[in-house]
Amino acid sequence: MSGSPDEEKLEELRQKKMEQLQDRADAQGEGSQEAAQQQADAQKKAVLRQHLTDEARKRLNTVKMSKPQFGEQVERQVVSLAQSGRIQGKIDDDKMKQLLKELKPDSQSFDIQRR
Repeated sequence: MSGSPDEEKLEELRQKKMEQLQDRADAQGEGSQEAAQQQADAQKKAVLRQHLTDEARKRLNTVKMSKPQFGEQVERQVVSLAQSGRIQGKIDDDKMKQLLKELKPDSQSFDIQRR
């Protein structure tokens, strides 16, 4: 974190919300796995919202609609980069394009030569 008071307050509020969700999940018993999944999704969305610009989020959503598994992989990568502290500032559209190119599965290319 950069250490600004607003970010510290925001992180503190997130932690309290996560604790409340965890307490609710523990109290429910049966639905605890579902609540844990919802908690993980909420945390992932919060991290993505914090580290992606609007254009980058739109691009990621477009990718997720066309290729859901690849979109999830990109989301996991962004979240892990954010949690490890390797993201400085926000990821804009150009950085998102670069990240998508790096993570894109290798496509087969065919070189046809005619004689």
